[in-house]
This record gives sequence, C-alpha cells and structure tokens, in this order.
Amino acid sequence: MRRRASSTSVQARRQLDAFLDRYTDDIAAATRRALRELRRRVPGATEMVYDNYNALAIGFGPGDKVAEAVFSIVAYPRWVTLFFLQGARLADPDKVLKGRGSRVRHIVLADPKVIASAPVEALIAQALRAAKVPIDPRRRRSLVIKSVSARQRPRRPAAASAGSRK
Repeated sequence: MRRRASSTSVQARRQLDAFLDRYTDDIAAATRRALRELRRRVPGATEMVYDNYNALAIGFGPGDKVAEAVFSIVAYPRWVTLFFLQGARLADPDKVLKGRGSRVRHIVLADPKVIASAPVEALIAQALRAAKVPIDPRRRRSLVIKSVSARQRPRRPAAASAGSRK
C-alpha cells in the first residue's frame, strides 16, 4: 500500500533528507550533489519525490503533475541516474544518453559534475525548450512528497559474502 503525502517547505526537505540518509554515504552525497547541480540549471521547478519500491526518484517539472516532468534524478543502492523523460526526442550528437525506450533516456552519474559538462548542459537546455509545459524560471522552487511505498527494497547494497571475495 502506498502512503500519499503532499507536503512542502521545511517538512518536505527533512523528509527528503531522511529518505537519502537510508543510502550509503557515497550514494546520498552523490544524489545531493546531483540535485544541487540540476536545481541550478532548472530554477522554478517543482520537485516531485517518489520513494518507490526500487529507488528514490525526484522529478523536475513545471508543477506537481508527473506527466509534465522533464527530468528526474533517481537514487538506486549502487548508483545515481539522471533521466530525460522525453529523451528519445532529443538530438544527442555526443552520444551521452543511454536507453532504447520509446521516450526516456538516461545518464548514470558516475560523478554528479557530469551534469555541468557541455554535452549534458546542451541536452538540458534542449529538453527545457521541448517541454510540453515550460518551467517558469521566475517561479519559486517547490518540493512535494508525492508518494512513499510501504514496501521497499533495501537502500544499501548487501555486503559481499566472505566466500565471494577474491
């Protein structure tokens, strides 16, 4: 069963921090850096948080409708990914986007600074121009906790057993 929440402000920031604190220090820090980088590049966005079964997803859009989201940052137990939710329509001359779905493309963020690279900056700008509903950069950024799954996979990778190490 899913619990739905719709909080903003200090309460939502604390809740997001608590979600991130369940990850390893490296993944939590990488996710926080990725969020800072994307927030700088997408002012005025509404951040929609989904603490799902498999991962923690933070979508960026013009409001709180998930169908209008343009990007998302998703924290998995072992990596962080930047998703372009209409990425299949983007020109990608540097071939940085991965995936073969009909809509979404992604970049695994081995380093969150990748967001500041010229090819990714160009993709972000292109995605913002192509958005179904534009994100108004003059709006105040907001954070909304959209849903929290009651059942979730562990947020930290299982420790390797002694027999599997070499």
